[in-house]
Amino acid sequence: MQQSAVPELAHTHTRPIHWVATATAVSGVMALSSLLQPNSATAAQPAHTGTKTVHAAPAPSVTGLHFPLTCGPVKAVVQKKATGDLDGDGNPETVAVVHCDAPMGTPPDGIYVVTRASNGKPRVVATLVDPKSGDTVSDFAVRDKAVVATLLGYSSNDVPRCCPDVTDNAKWQWKNGAFARSTSAGAHSV
Repeated sequence: MQQSAVPELAHTHTRPIHWVATATAVSGVMALSSLLQPNSATAAQPAHTGTKTVHAAPAPSVTGLHFPLTCGPVKAVVQKKATGDLDGDGNPETVAVVHCDAPMGTPPDGIYVVTRASNGKPRVVATLVDPKSGDTVSDFAVRDKAVVATLLGYSSNDVPRCCPDVTDNAKWQWKNGAFARSTSAGAHSV
């Protein structure tokens, strides 16, 4: 019988106590990680050196708001939302991507701008994308006083509703009392 050049080590053989110790250690780490959570992120605007102080109202809520969307027996669902001061009045607007909560398929989206009325209640003031167009919204944001979105659509009624074949990058900005739409140079069909 030939002897191994490396002696057998007792700690290389697993025993039930090793598994119990490992399970206990993993459980302890998981329990500790659920207790130690990072603080929530906050965004701060840079301080302005001017003397004018603006006390902006909070962005209008879309909870319970009626959107100009006919959904039949299902309800309208806010899929995405973003806020920002779009008209430069110092108060933020809320922009919401809304569609009907259809049980199957991909319902078309609408993009609506919500502001605070003089009585303080939120109200829809503009429809940027009407769901009747059949488009769905993928990328969506409010940046630099503009609403930007990628719209996915269909080149014809023969294209299956599962598979949009047109991509349109759109941008809306408040100009002369209305939202003006521009299409970026990168708009294309896929």
